[in-house]
Amino acid sequence: MKYKNIIVEKDGSVGIIKMNRPKALNALNMETIVELLDAVNSLSTDESTKAAVITGEGKAFIAGADIKEMKDMTSLEAKEFAAMGHQLMHAIEASSVPFIAAVNGFALGGGCELMMACDICLASDKAVLGQPEIGLGIHPGFGGTQRLPRHIGLLKAKELLLTGRNVKAEEARGLGLVNKIVDSESLMDETMKLAQSIAGKSSVQIGFIKELVNKGIHIDLKSACDLEISYFSTSFSTHDQKEGMTAFVEKRKPAFRDK
Repeated sequence: MKYKNIIVEKDGSVGIIKMNRPKALNALNMETIVELLDAVNSLSTDESTKAAVITGEGKAFIAGADIKEMKDMTSLEAKEFAAMGHQLMHAIEASSVPFIAAVNGFALGGGCELMMACDICLASDKAVLGQPEIGLGIHPGFGGTQRLPRHIGLLKAKELLLTGRNVKAEEARGLGLVNKIVDSESLMDETMKLAQSIAGKSSVQIGFIKELVNKGIHIDLKSACDLEISYFSTSFSTHDQKEGMTAFVEKRKPAFRDK
């Protein structure tokens, strides 16, 4: 697919998706969501991609869904729009590739929802996050009412959802929405260092860990632990387990083959 609203690049084994609608503060319209879904799926099925970064051009990560496109939608059109947004978020979560959000500015509405679907979030000291949809007479439609409580707890999530109040980077870190705050000029450098560090690990285990965490959080502890045992035992049939432990004993860097 030829992209109009995003830029997709590769830096070694790290894929980079840049939102590229700076005049619209990288707002998500249907066309952009379709492009993002294609890019996420392409990186996820590319065996050379072991980590991915999503960020925005200009002063916004993603300032929300495109209100100009949304305001005259019918109920059916809104349902299709929300369903496509959910498909994108699920694709990020279901991917065996870890996605890192580099939040360079506004991450509001759909931008906050996409950020929460990612596995790790680094934020600029200028970042502003939130779910302000209630001020538009709607509620979040791309998973915000479901992922926000899972990230920060019921009480705080209800406060932010019901007031539409945005939070700055420092508060977002305190709430557990952000892993680390980085100076805006250093954001991409720090994010790429993190992505490359992850990309140097076994992609088999990267995929296992993502799947275990994402599945385990939705089931009871006993079932989740049983799932971990199953994946753990499977790990011992892989090359990377043998190589990783042998390298440790031999005091050298492992040469993983991602199998």
